[in-house]
Amino acid sequence: MDGGHTDGGHMDNGHTNGGDMNGGHTNGGHMNGHRNGGHTNGGRPAGDRSRIAVAGASGLIGGALTRSLTADGHRVVRLVRHAPEGPDEVRWDPENGRVDAAGLEGCDAVVNLAGAGVGDRRWTDAYKTVIRSSRVHGTTALAEAVAALERPPRVFVNGSAMGYYGETGDRPVDESAPPGEGFLPGLCVEWEAAAAPAQKAGVRTVFTRTGLVVARRGGAWGRLFPLFRAGLGGRLGDGSQYWSFVALHDEVAAIRHLLDRDDLSGPFNLTAPQPVTNREVTVAMGRVLHRPAPFAVPAPVLRAALGEMAGDVLGSARVLPARLVESGFRFAFPEIDGAIRAAL
Repeated sequence: MDGGHTDGGHMDNGHTNGGDMNGGHTNGGHMNGHRNGGHTNGGRPAGDRSRIAVAGASGLIGGALTRSLTADGHRVVRLVRHAPEGPDEVRWDPENGRVDAAGLEGCDAVVNLAGAGVGDRRWTDAYKTVIRSSRVHGTTALAEAVAALERPPRVFVNGSAMGYYGETGDRPVDESAPPGEGFLPGLCVEWEAAAAPAQKAGVRTVFTRTGLVVARRGGAWGRLFPLFRAGLGGRLGDGSQYWSFVALHDEVAAIRHLLDRDDLSGPFNLTAPQPVTNREVTVAMGRVLHRPAPFAVPAPVLRAALGEMAGDVLGSARVLPARLVESGFRFAFPEIDGAIRAAL
């Protein structure tokens, strides 16, 4: 599957557009206000706007976040791999661990959503190295740059994924659960650990363990929509595996909520509070799109086609957003039907 900094499966972040959030005002570098679906720390007077650096701004989540922040008057600085074409671009080379730290001076927040797509190719040893280096090396470079700034940002939001928990079966897990076993859990552990320089420098650091993002284009759902519209949709394997999803709208609102709240740090599961099985996803897609979903892809066929990545597609992750809910965040689309409709 595909994931937003990461592409899905149990690491969701892809590349495309999504719904913009409304609201969000700042004061003294904080992004706050009330948005559709999300509730952020209120009470501060509106006025100032923030300068926010975003790595992965061309991806599914990064693009939607950038549009949301820009629409509210914040200045977004994009980290790019090419020579900067203006003052709102900063050059970096995540695979080789380099970033123009001077371009981050004066930023109120740094958001890292960059990474090679987990679901873009078969998991050869070479491509797994690309997946890892794009996240671990990039995060290390950003965290070290943030730590070295004369005026560090107030917050460093670093992407992660629900792949941290690995296979959970029917067992629900929240942020207190330990990491699972396998490539994705090991990757997530390294990915989050790479942010240590920012944490040691006293910068509030947040990890967004994102689920499967429901969006019309990009990520896991970007591949599902055309199949179901054509009447070719169906369950994967026996369909009993849990898919912990999140509407793109709620993903962006949750990140902005975490940017706003000075009292929140550490890992947060960005998944809807009502995870569903792949079988339930199949039924919901057919129901919302008014298309039959009679097909099923047997597990052996998926394993033959996808190799090691098939374990992620067939695996079950029943992940709950305990800390996000406890912080007062409200989901606009807590149920799968609403999340699918919001993506149309």
